[in-house]
Amino acid sequence: MLNVVWCLSGGRSEDARLKGQQRDIAVMTDYRYENDMDTSALWTKDPVPAFLSGVSRFRRWLFPALTALVVLILIIALGATSTKTSNRLWSMEQRVSNLSDVIQSLNSSLQLAEERAKEAQKLQFAVEKNKEQLNSVSEALKQLSVVDSLSRSVAALKCSLQRIINNSSAGDGCCPIGWDQLDFNCFFFSQTVLSWNESRVWCEKEGAHLLILHTDKEWDFVTRHTVPQLFWVGLSDWRTGRWEWINRTPYMMERRRWAPGQPDSWTGHGLGGGDEDCAHLHHNGRLNDLHCSTKLRYICQKHSTRG
Repeated sequence: MLNVVWCLSGGRSEDARLKGQQRDIAVMTDYRYENDMDTSALWTKDPVPAFLSGVSRFRRWLFPALTALVVLILIIALGATSTKTSNRLWSMEQRVSNLSDVIQSLNSSLQLAEERAKEAQKLQFAVEKNKEQLNSVSEALKQLSVVDSLSRSVAALKCSLQRIINNSSAGDGCCPIGWDQLDFNCFFFSQTVLSWNESRVWCEKEGAHLLILHTDKEWDFVTRHTVPQLFWVGLSDWRTGRWEWINRTPYMMERRRWAPGQPDSWTGHGLGGGDEDCAHLHHNGRLNDLHCSTKLRYICQKHSTRG
């Protein structure tokens, strides 16, 4: 009985196990079938329409194209900005260059101003020094005025003494000592010899001039002091080719005052270039022309002074 029950129970268990295996096999078979059906279904789908394919492609290229467009726009914008920035930088460089030129010009002007200031200081120093010298000159002039006053006093005393010696009147004035007087003129007859130009300079230093003769009285007075010596007078033709007195007044030719055949403008003197352009009183008191470089005595003339 127990064996039968075990057998029955064992048989049932075996049947149940077999049934379970069958179910598992059936499930696996169904799964494989479904997989096969799915795979075949993928390969056997209908073809996608062409417009849907174009849309898909457009969608796939749309984002890269938009990205490229944005990048291009950014590049163009950056390029424009860079150009503007470059122009601004160039403008700034030009301004900086101009400012550099202005600064250099200002430096040059400043240097020139400093040099001018130094020159002004030197001039100021020179002016101050000149002021000191002017003060010294002023003092010297004051002293000279005193000396001049003393000289005038001495000249008046000399004049009075000369009038006493010459037994002349006060109305005729006075001549320096060593000078001879005729009316209102003083005459100096030198004892030394000089050329005509040297004689002219010596007379001018004495406030006089080489002799000018106008009247017979003057001729007679002078020739009494000159004969038989030779003396330069203030008559020449070297300046214009015509005879004139030392004060450039024209000379009226008087043949009786000249030695015979004179003036002859002789060139055989052997004293260098030029002919005889200067006149002198000959040993007989008459005029003769001679080379101006010849050294002779001379006669100075000036007005007398009031004592």
